[in-house]
Amino acid sequence: MKHQRKAETNPLARREGLVIRELADEVLVYDLDRDRAHCLNQTAAFVWQHCDGRTSAAEIARALGKRASAPVDEKLVCFALDQLADNNLLKRRLVTPPSLAGINRRQMVRTLGLAAVVAVPLVTSIVAPTAVQAATCFGAGHACASGPQCCSTICNSNVCV
Repeated sequence: MKHQRKAETNPLARREGLVIRELADEVLVYDLDRDRAHCLNQTAAFVWQHCDGRTSAAEIARALGKRASAPVDEKLVCFALDQLADNNLLKRRLVTPPSLAGINRRQMVRTLGLAAVVAVPLVTSIVAPTAVQAATCFGAGHACASGPQCCSTICNSNVCV
């Protein structure tokens, strides 16, 4: 029972419904369910890739520290986990320690020190337009109801000119 309890408290990355592309310095994730694109910097990507449901935030911090050849504060990993959860990249939201509740990137840099600026995890997201939203205007000869629908802005007798 204790082992099961521990697994529930460890972060678990969401993989279903995602298109994942790993690049040299970042990981791009497209959420097919929400039409959102996410760019994870190296630190956020490392944390996300280690969210296997068996590894704790403290263990991820130690692994990140080994990779960086410098000690990594567990707060940094918790900050990354919070961003990943906010962007629906984790299967379940973990309880954020009270010391990190409501902390933003600027506060994290202040907490960890100026040397951490490069290492602070960052998840940047945008909403991808649907096919209908991506169409900016109708070409000549297309049916229309008003001028703004037409690329020429001229709708004459319900046809774009």
